[in-house]
Amino acid sequence: MKNRLFLTAIFGFNFLAFWIIPSADSASYIYTKNNTVVGSLKTYTVKNDASLIEIARKFKLGYNEIADANPDIDPFVPGNGTLVTIPSSWILPDVKSHEGIVINLSEMRLYYFFRRASSKLVVTFPVGIGSEGNDTPTGEFKIVEKIVKPSWSVPESIRKEKPNLPAVVPPGPNNPLGSHALRLSLRSYLIHGTNRPWAVGRRASHGCIRLFPEDIPKLYKLTPNGSKVTIVKQPVKVGAISNKVFIEVHKDDYHQNEKYSKMAVKLLKRKNLLEGVNTEKLHAAIKEKKGVPVEISD
Repeated sequence: MKNRLFLTAIFGFNFLAFWIIPSADSASYIYTKNNTVVGSLKTYTVKNDASLIEIARKFKLGYNEIADANPDIDPFVPGNGTLVTIPSSWILPDVKSHEGIVINLSEMRLYYFFRRASSKLVVTFPVGIGSEGNDTPTGEFKIVEKIVKPSWSVPESIRKEKPNLPAVVPPGPNNPLGSHALRLSLRSYLIHGTNRPWAVGRRASHGCIRLFPEDIPKLYKLTPNGSKVTIVKQPVKVGAISNKVFIEVHKDDYHQNEKYSKMAVKLLKRKNLLEGVNTEKLHAAIKEKKGVPVEISD
């Protein structure tokens, strides 16, 4: 019952506070300085023996997102009739300016911020990132090249691991860069599609950022050359909507709960949201780490 009430509450707050606008064939969300929670949690009843991996792609989610939001469900055989939480609500990352592309490695999600008339809009996509030891770098970059049907020049480090690979993989179904690519100013790193969609929402690349094959053309169309790219690592995000305070906590093997708590309090103080926060709700959200916005208002 508590979970059902929570879903209803989240959906209600979000539905009242923003509009969804079609943009470049993707849903975009209006946000403001004081309303930084977008999207809405939903539920879905499993049918046709679908796995959580298939359901995640259907709802434009990464594997990590749907697995963390449904920790008690078998991701491979959830079972027909099982009610699955669809975690399609997010707190916007905390950055100096909501401009261009922002990627939060902790949640494996990309945000593209833009304006239309007087409205501030954001479109968001799940991503795959660098595997352990091949970490995707954080920092501020720019898009310096846009490529349609990219060829993949295989790095020497990868050819040593896989000597059967050619020096260059041409465009096509065997090319891991997919149909489109955006090159960062740190030129060895790309935002690109993939021929392995199961890797979205996982740490599985050599450092590049992967999008679903159906998502990369949309981002390519939205993003001008020269766009700013900010890559951060924020396992804890806080925000507000309709005067309610929310926290979103993602699993990070390098942080203990005590460190999560310190990060949360620091963020809440800086955003003037700490007053009125329920401490028990805050600690419960940190302990569960479900990767969805949880209301922590008193």
